[in-house]
Amino acid sequence: MKRLDCRPSRRTLMKVAGSGLAAGALAKLAPRSAAAQPTIGNPWTAEYWAKKGDVSLYLFRKRAGAPVKGEPPRPVLFLVHGSSISSRPTFDLSVPGKGEYSLMNVFAGYGFDVWTMDHESYGRSARTEGNSDIRSGAEDLMAGSALVARETGQKKMHFIGESSGALRAAAFAVAHPERVDRLVLMAFTYTGAGSPTLQKRAEQVEYFRTHNRRKRDREMIRSIFTRDKPGSADLAVADAMADAELPFGDTIPTGTYLDMTANLPVVDPAKVLAPTLVVRGEYDGIATEQDLLDFYRKLPNPDRQFSILPGLAHSLALGINRKLFWHCAHAFLEMPQPAPI
Repeated sequence: MKRLDCRPSRRTLMKVAGSGLAAGALAKLAPRSAAAQPTIGNPWTAEYWAKKGDVSLYLFRKRAGAPVKGEPPRPVLFLVHGSSISSRPTFDLSVPGKGEYSLMNVFAGYGFDVWTMDHESYGRSARTEGNSDIRSGAEDLMAGSALVARETGQKKMHFIGESSGALRAAAFAVAHPERVDRLVLMAFTYTGAGSPTLQKRAEQVEYFRTHNRRKRDREMIRSIFTRDKPGSADLAVADAMADAELPFGDTIPTGTYLDMTANLPVVDPAKVLAPTLVVRGEYDGIATEQDLLDFYRKLPNPDRQFSILPGLAHSLALGINRKLFWHCAHAFLEMPQPAPI
């Protein structure tokens, strides 16, 4: 059993559980450059629209400087949002006076060409009669990634998914391995066994079966940051997120909630072929450590990591200790290729 604890310091500390860890874990150590802080200036941005059949999907892009013909390609990073909040309030949030909360800014500062997308019936994307479940989300990613490939010339890209966005990204990696370079699954869940969050959510499973949309108000958004470990996030972040998200309405699709309460597992780990980082906050109630380790052990690619980040709950990228996640994800995405032996 392996557990890698990534921290933004000069030394990577490793928690050893079980025998036989040392050699494999040492191979996972991040290069020293991964500890560098991103250079966050004023990134170049652009908006795009992809089509999934008749459904229009909104995409947003950030990078350090506009694309220049003939320049060396930059690594492409695609960020996948979760069940309750659309893409930009999740990954490009501004919280005045509280420091950097835009994951897009951070990874643009690291040198990535960063993209995100509103799934069907979320945010700026077209609203339909569907419930936007995990399978639909994977289909969205196929349409979105095809546009990204055309715009960047990069056929493979990295993916970071959060919560049900991690399920969407993993399902997409199973269906289209040719598109996925490295995969980061944060706040992921596998079977849901022992999850207090999903046990509570399952009380409404019949509603999710019979309704395609559910209520999402300011108090629900605040609960994302308080339900597991109050104090692990600044509530100014919750208020800024609500201000950014609620203009899109006070209801959102039920599909991912239905999948996570009635249909797990929705991803077979044996079919996830990409190098994969499974990363969990210490206090996250969406999945137990054991549930995630069961998933992790079944991943077929030896290029894989399992990380638990202290002082964080469900929202790794928006917690007080979010820089731990920046470092951990950056180190994994910048992992050099191993020499053949």
